[in-house]
Amino acid sequence: MKAILVEEGSQDLYIGEAEKPAIGKDELLVKVKASALNRADLLQKRGLYPPPEGASTILGLELSGVIEEVGENVEDWKKGDRICALLPGGGYAEYVTIPAEMAIPIPDNLSFEEAAAIPEVFLTAYLNMFWLGDLKKDETVLIHAGASGVGTAAIQLAREVGAKVIVTAGSAKKLELCLSLGADHAINYKEGPFAPKVKDATTGKGVNLILDFIGAPYWEQNISSLATNGKLILIGTMGGSKVDNVDLGKLLFKKLQVIGTALRSQPVDKKIALTKAFADFSLQKFAEGRLKPVIDSIWDWGEANEAHAYMEQNKNAGKIVLHVNDKE
Repeated sequence: MKAILVEEGSQDLYIGEAEKPAIGKDELLVKVKASALNRADLLQKRGLYPPPEGASTILGLELSGVIEEVGENVEDWKKGDRICALLPGGGYAEYVTIPAEMAIPIPDNLSFEEAAAIPEVFLTAYLNMFWLGDLKKDETVLIHAGASGVGTAAIQLAREVGAKVIVTAGSAKKLELCLSLGADHAINYKEGPFAPKVKDATTGKGVNLILDFIGAPYWEQNISSLATNGKLILIGTMGGSKVDNVDLGKLLFKKLQVIGTALRSQPVDKKIALTKAFADFSLQKFAEGRLKPVIDSIWDWGEANEAHAYMEQNKNAGKIVLHVNDKE
């Protein structure tokens, strides 16, 4: 089969030949129609984020496509069904196998490109806000990188449960997008510290939950922005991972929780449970248009290098999607 591979040395992406995956008894073989970019892909191609043991070494953490073959133990799916799914790897390819219980049916109103923009970001947001963050109606969440894929998903999910949303982003265009999705307050982090603005937006109370991709540079402001019993969910460390002169007393005084998390390395049974919970919560909302994947741009898979460069420059607001199979 054709797949996007990484050239040794240059780390450039190219379309080459890879072994077609063999289907297991409890799996689906899926003909991939689209995948989407994630920052993990940028790290993996540089050797900085190896796939979990046993996972495909091909890039790509999500897919949309059509079921090509059904494992002999699978009863709930048939050839030709349209599905999307989270992957530990392998999405930048013509074919991929997945556990049948990981598949999510694509609502009729969504294209393959739209469906490919759902699994990684919406499941990440759902896991961190609801399973780990326990976000509830009338609570307030601060979402950093609000115009990112996870950010745009998190805004919508928080809105659907009746939570209040504050976001940070780095341009007027991105702030406008966040507000259009349901954010209550949008802060341009390039215009000064965000913590005083969070304090003003919450009348001094602080937020119940923070989703943070930045890490070390935001530590002090994050702790300052949390309300008593608040939770900081650390999803990434794009700005650095080491914090100097940490005052643990602030965590004790405000009874705070700091939680580090990663979706890709979760065991399969937890991913299956998460997928089912998310599907129960969201599928009707997607069908009704209350939830929607936010797509920044769509690229042919022959343009993968350009798409990666675009993400590396932080130009995107929403997901960057790759067409698969259009060209060889």
